[in-house]
Amino acid sequence: MAAKKVLVAGATGQTGSIVVHKLRDRNNEFEVVSLVRSEAKAKEKLGSMDGVVVGDITDRASVDQAIAGCQALVILSSSAPVMKGPPQPGQRPEFEFPAGAYPEDIDYNGQKNLIDAAVAAKVEQVVQVGSMGGTDENHYLNSLGNGKILIWKRKAEQYLIDSGIPYTIVRAGGLIDEPGGRREIIVGKDDSFFIPDSNMPHKLPRADVAEVVVQALTEPHAKNKAFDVVTREEEESAPTSDFAALFAQTTPGL
Repeated sequence: MAAKKVLVAGATGQTGSIVVHKLRDRNNEFEVVSLVRSEAKAKEKLGSMDGVVVGDITDRASVDQAIAGCQALVILSSSAPVMKGPPQPGQRPEFEFPAGAYPEDIDYNGQKNLIDAAVAAKVEQVVQVGSMGGTDENHYLNSLGNGKILIWKRKAEQYLIDSGIPYTIVRAGGLIDEPGGRREIIVGKDDSFFIPDSNMPHKLPRADVAEVVVQALTEPHAKNKAFDVVTREEEESAPTSDFAALFAQTTPGL
């Protein structure tokens, strides 16, 4: 069977680079195309430059070039606020977004470019990684740099659903840099993990997010589903191994 050709947008991000390495390690099951903005960062994060395409999701032409011949698309691109000068004593730090890299530019218009290109290329599945918290317009992340980042991410998720492409929307919460495969992964909806006094976990190793993404590309139960994902603490329960059963717990629509 021929390898499934997958475009990964946001391939040099903290989670994106793990996804690329996991896909590369799957015994020729996938052919990976990595869309990156910086060749230097790609060499640092990805090692091998095989399949690396330098471009920008805000530039439709470069997206079309990267996605040509792909059967799947993984969206891990995200705007990133930067601190506005050194923090002042006794004051909370202020944040801003670089010009042209506001959430509306990256998390909505950029992702629209990716989705539109996927439609034109007749891609068979899009896996979109976002963030929990999108049901709350007053979430503190929306106030960072006045970027309304979760609002724009939510709009992009709806745009993907409306596109008609089979989708998997993974809303990650509480990202941590710890090894994956050691925790039970649990899924939810509508930010249920944020309910006060629910005693629900919020931690999620990036490596586990990456594994959910890779598994979503192979499991039929993952198609046309959107869900929040976190993990329990290590040793609290057995690590997740049955991803078909995990995705069977998820539901369609935002």
